Amino acid sequence: MDDALKQRIGRIEPLVTQLKSATDPALRAVALELVQILMDFHGAGLDRMMEIVAESGHPGWDLIETFGRDEVVANMLLLHGLHPQDLETRVRRALDNVRPLLRSHGGNVDLVEIVDGVVRLRLMGSCDGCSSSSLTLKNAIEKSVHESAPDVICIEVIGGKHGTSSEVTASRTAPAS
Repeated sequence: MDDALKQRIGRIEPLVTQLKSATDPALRAVALELVQILMDFHGAGLDRMMEIVAESGHPGWDLIETFGRDEVVANMLLLHGLHPQDLETRVRRALDNVRPLLRSHGGNVDLVEIVDGVVRLRLMGSCDGCSSSSLTLKNAIEKSVHESAPDVICIEVIGGKHGTSSEVTASRTAPAS
């Protein structure tokens, strides 16, 4: 996704917040209703497009999987609750992507659980208890998880053999319902 689009998308939440705080209650209600109707319309259109593609059989499902790997399309599908992969699958893929880097430093990461958007991980090997483990978490794991699963609310590292514990909280916009 290019930087200009990222910046525009980043403006959505502040703009909606501004709408919600508008002093004219009638204008606020109309503007928020307009936003919701547009979201519902786009969501229904995307859902129908996914159904049409799926009806073409195996090639369609391959295309849907490709949609799920494309950064822009995947985020659009997440926004409307239509992503073809569940949260755990996306988090596991993100951890698989970062494992070679961790292993090159004698470490690894294990997904312990995901509960209500909170990802709990255990660092292993030289990553556990290492002073650079929080840096590893922030720079590698968090980046990879964010790219694959932007709907994750928080990443927690639970104690390993050294009893370490830390938390990385990421502000995320929850998908619209």
